[in-house]
Amino acid sequence: MKIEGWRARWLIAFGYRLLQIWARTLRLTIEDRATVIGTPPNERYIGALWHNRLLLLPFVIKRYLPERRGAALISASRDGALLADLVERFGFEVVRGSSSRQGASAVRQLAEIIASGKDVVITPDGPRGPAYELGQGIVYLAQQSGAEVVPINMEYSSCWRVKSWDRFILPKPFSSVRVIFGPPHRVAQTSTEADFERERARLQEAMIQLVEMR
Repeated sequence: MKIEGWRARWLIAFGYRLLQIWARTLRLTIEDRATVIGTPPNERYIGALWHNRLLLLPFVIKRYLPERRGAALISASRDGALLADLVERFGFEVVRGSSSRQGASAVRQLAEIIASGKDVVITPDGPRGPAYELGQGIVYLAQQSGAEVVPINMEYSSCWRVKSWDRFILPKPFSSVRVIFGPPHRVAQTSTEADFERERARLQEAMIQLVEMR
């Protein structure tokens, strides 16, 4: 069902407020293996988070990394429009696109944002999956921009799982959440398809190593 007009605005406003209240019931702990919290934002990064864990990311970044500015890649689909409006309410820019629609254009826009001195965030297995399968776009972006990738993960003491392609995770109120910023990962330049695939698999493994609950 298409949601637009005042209904869409109401839904976005409600979702924004609900997420803030929901997140404040959670007990968050941070493992900052990237040493990004509380340090001057001199380096630009590509944050990478698996799609099924993205719910709390805008709240986490705004709370723990308020000095960093950036943009998120959101699907160009109709459903993505609602998510894009929600993300913008947290003060982030949005680039619309994915690996399947407007992908090349999105990578160029993200590279320009990095060049302007900002970070970007991507869910490299979205918007359709397969879950935990890293797409090529983030590798192209890292090579084009020269920015390192910071793998991000969240682990939950108690949660619900949505019946979606990625079993999207919803933390239960008052549960504990471990937020992990992994060590920055440098993607090497490549000249052959085989070398590119090795870099893609290497980045995918760096992200998977942070995941305990699938």
